[in-house]
Amino acid sequence: MDIKVSLKNTDIKAEDIAAKKAQANTGLDKLWSGELDFTGWVQAPLNQDKAELDYILNVADIVKTEAELMVVIGIGGSYMSAKAAIEALPKTEDGIEVRFAGINFCSPYHRALMDEMSRKETVLCVVSKSGNTMEIRAAFDILKELMEKKYGSKEAAARRIITITDKESGTLRAETNEADYVNFEIPGDIGGRYSAMTPAGLFPMAVAGIDIRALIEGEKAAAVSPEWDKDATDYAIARQLMMEQGKAIETIEFYDPRLTYLGEWMKQLYGESEGKDGKGLFPATLNFSTDLHSMGQFLQQGSQIFFETVIVVDEYEEEIMIPAGVLAGKTLEDLNRAAVQGVTAAHRQAGIQVIEIHIPKLDAYHYGQLLYFLQTTCAITGMLMGVDPFDQPGVEDYKREMRKALGQL
Repeated sequence: MDIKVSLKNTDIKAEDIAAKKAQANTGLDKLWSGELDFTGWVQAPLNQDKAELDYILNVADIVKTEAELMVVIGIGGSYMSAKAAIEALPKTEDGIEVRFAGINFCSPYHRALMDEMSRKETVLCVVSKSGNTMEIRAAFDILKELMEKKYGSKEAAARRIITITDKESGTLRAETNEADYVNFEIPGDIGGRYSAMTPAGLFPMAVAGIDIRALIEGEKAAAVSPEWDKDATDYAIARQLMMEQGKAIETIEFYDPRLTYLGEWMKQLYGESEGKDGKGLFPATLNFSTDLHSMGQFLQQGSQIFFETVIVVDEYEEEIMIPAGVLAGKTLEDLNRAAVQGVTAAHRQAGIQVIEIHIPKLDAYHYGQLLYFLQTTCAITGMLMGVDPFDQPGVEDYKREMRKALGQL
């Protein structure tokens, strides 16, 4: 595994890590045992269904040939991992635009999307285990009607609708069977926020032009890495130790704006997995150097209720050189590297603890490693905290109250 973690800018000592290593390894063994619900993602890289992958790629090729735009209707884990990868990774020239609907209840947002759909050859892709989530149901009903008008009939529209849903149950499964939509299945043993490497994530990525084979190979390399028996769990242990020190917030920071939506995905992964029973770290994301000019002052001298986790891309294939002036001969990445070092040094002098996670380069192979590493360490942190990292009962609470409020309107 090429993902590296550095704790050199924290107060955590080797003996602190060693004291929790056995507990972390027990958690890792539980993940691999197959006995816990919603842990199908753990061994999935080693059991990749070749026929399913070929089907994903074949359907993606057809969509790229026949459409200019694919609109993915989904929310949370049903869209976030795909959005993050599409924003972060290089894409082939044959990839097409992928937009996202059902991620809010905003009419202007969806009106702009509908206007774009009216101008372009479009395919809809609906991602939902049940099909009953309000954001998804509302967007699908609206955009399906637009497709029926655009292409002249329900039957013509149905040929341009793809669903990714539960194998057997749910309203979307029933509609898929009735309308004979092209369909991929969401594995029953993988929850939404851990579903990046299922069709929910892989199919939109493939349509956008991402090399999903390399992504899967990266995830496989991470899964079988011997480093899990050495120091790959150190990040999980460090996060638990930070909470024990009284830290309430983990500020997840990037110096590459392409990782913005990776941060959004991490917020969901960490927040839903760990925020239970009065426990958990609140995940916040910052983009540097932009946010140094807004949040930098608070980070430097504000209340230290937080620690920092910085995700650093080590190498760039093409660096832009500054041609003249006081910075002549330097590249933008030289400045970025100086920012990483300088900010870390200043914050450390102020007593702030900074964890670094290094990814060699931002390509599909290493990104696949990073996703697997983050999912695994998040799950282990949850176990160290004493919570179930695979349920989200609080989400169900707000959905119930929301339905009640809607009924009163």
